[in-house]
Amino acid sequence: MQEHRLIPRVPAEDLQQRIRELAAQIQADYEGRELILIGVLKGAFVFLADLARHLDLPLEIDFLRLASYGSRTESSGAIELTKDIEISITDRDVLVVEDIVDSGITMAWLLRYLKSRQPRSLRVCALIDKFQRRQADVRVDYAGIRIDQGFLVGYGLDYSEKYRNLETIYEVKFTAPPNQTEAPVGACDCHPPGK
Repeated sequence: MQEHRLIPRVPAEDLQQRIRELAAQIQADYEGRELILIGVLKGAFVFLADLARHLDLPLEIDFLRLASYGSRTESSGAIELTKDIEISITDRDVLVVEDIVDSGITMAWLLRYLKSRQPRSLRVCALIDKFQRRQADVRVDYAGIRIDQGFLVGYGLDYSEKYRNLETIYEVKFTAPPNQTEAPVGACDCHPPGK
């Protein structure tokens, strides 16, 4: 792991307030309907748990996991599904819960994949939307925080599997340029750096 320091970007109180606001928006949109939350591992697990606790809807929750980096710091574009959902989403309302949508390449692939299972509706909720870096045509229906740049950790986000447990979101500042041949463990299109 390269030498670095953490700079606070989003305080825990602001994060929790925004999650309550997102939950209220989702609650209003799905009132009277059952909703399936699909969390994208590993980064979204903390966000999904907090979001779900603020929803007063009949919920089912499942997870999947994708990989798109290999040993690179930028998405290779070759997406691999390493853990699939286990419940049927055919003719059901589905909300994909993600930590970060950045270039959108992996999310575009995921949405195509899930649409092939014929859900009634399919929307995206992202804790962090880096919309200015979008390379694929992906809409984030529920965006927690819009941030244009920075390698972020905390609240489920990691750098080499570290910092997921922090309650605040931090930006990683490297004391030297990051090694471009090595990606953080578990990196995906929805997680910086270099996207």
